[in-house]
Amino acid sequence: MSDASPAAAAAPPSLPAGTGPAPAPAQEAKLDDIMMAMDVVDTLRHQDALVARELDQEARESQLVERLREIYRGQGIEVTDRVLIDGVRSLAAARFVYTPPPPGLARSLALIWIDRGRILRQAGTVALVVALGWGAYSYFWVGASERAAEQARIEITQTLPGELDRAYQAVQAEARVAEARSRAGAILTDGRSALERKDAAAARQAVAAMTTLLADLRREYSLRIVSRPGEQSGIWRVPRATGGRNYYLIVEALAPDGSVLKLPITSEEDQKTTVVDRFGIRVSPQVFEDVRRDKADDGIIQHAVIGQKTRGTLEPTWTVTVLGGTITSGW
Repeated sequence: MSDASPAAAAAPPSLPAGTGPAPAPAQEAKLDDIMMAMDVVDTLRHQDALVARELDQEARESQLVERLREIYRGQGIEVTDRVLIDGVRSLAAARFVYTPPPPGLARSLALIWIDRGRILRQAGTVALVVALGWGAYSYFWVGASERAAEQARIEITQTLPGELDRAYQAVQAEARVAEARSRAGAILTDGRSALERKDAAAARQAVAAMTTLLADLRREYSLRIVSRPGEQSGIWRVPRATGGRNYYLIVEALAPDGSVLKLPITSEEDQKTTVVDRFGIRVSPQVFEDVRRDKADDGIIQHAVIGQKTRGTLEPTWTVTVLGGTITSGW
C-alpha cells in the first residue's frame, strides 16, 4: 500500500536541473527574422518575372506576401507574415542592396588606394618605357647629332690643322728642290684658307695633296727601258693634231731593292692619270733610233737605265734627251 498522496501522484515527474528547454533570447530571434527577411529579398530578386508582374499590376502587398508564402511552403518552410512583409518592404526600400558611394574625390582616392599595387606596377612600367625611350632618343638622335658636331669641331680646329702642319714640316725637311718647297707653300695656304672658312672637305684635300707631295719626295727609283724577250722597248704614234710621229721608249721604275714600282702617270693622249708599272716616255727621233740599233745588235740594250729619281726631288734626272710627254697604254 503506498503512502503517496493523490496530489503527489497527479504531479508530473520533475526534470533534473539544467535539462529543460531554455527560451531563445530575443536578440537571436530578431537576428533570425532579419536573416529570413534577407532571404525573402533574395528570393524576390531571383523572381524578377514575379515581382515585375505583381508590381506592374499594382497588386496589393498582401497578394505578393501570399505568393511568397506559397513559394516557401513549396520548399517546406513556414514563414510568418511579419517576416514576409518586412522582406517586401525591405526590397522596396533597397534595405539590403549595396549602393556604391557617388563619384567624388574621396571615392576616387579610395579606389586608387585599393588598386595601388596594379597602378604602381603600371606606373613603373610606363616610367621604364619612357626612360628607355628618352635614353634612346638622347643617345641615338640628340647624342649622335651632338657627337657629330663635336667631332666636326675637333676635326676642323685640331685634327686637320695638326695633320696639315706636320705634313708641311716633313715636306720642308725632305725637299731638296725649290719647286717642292714652293708647291708645299701653295698647298699650305689653300689648306689654312679652308680651315678658316670651316670647309672640312677642302682642308682634307689639302692634307691629302701635302701627303702625296711628301711621298713623291721620299720615293727613290731608277727608270729602265723594258727589254725582255717578247716585250716592246719602244713605239711610235701619229697624233691627229700634228700628223707627225711621236717616239716613245717603254720604261719601268725600279726601287733600290730591285722591285718594280707602280707610279701615277698622266697620258698626254687623253690626260687621264693611271697608276701603272710601265709607261712610255717621249724622246727625240735620234734617241729612239739609237736604242733600236742597240737592241737590234744582240737583243740586249747596253744602256737600259736612262733616268734616276733621288730622294728629295720631284723629277728624275735623265741620261738621254726626253721631251716630257708620256703614254700609259697601246703597246
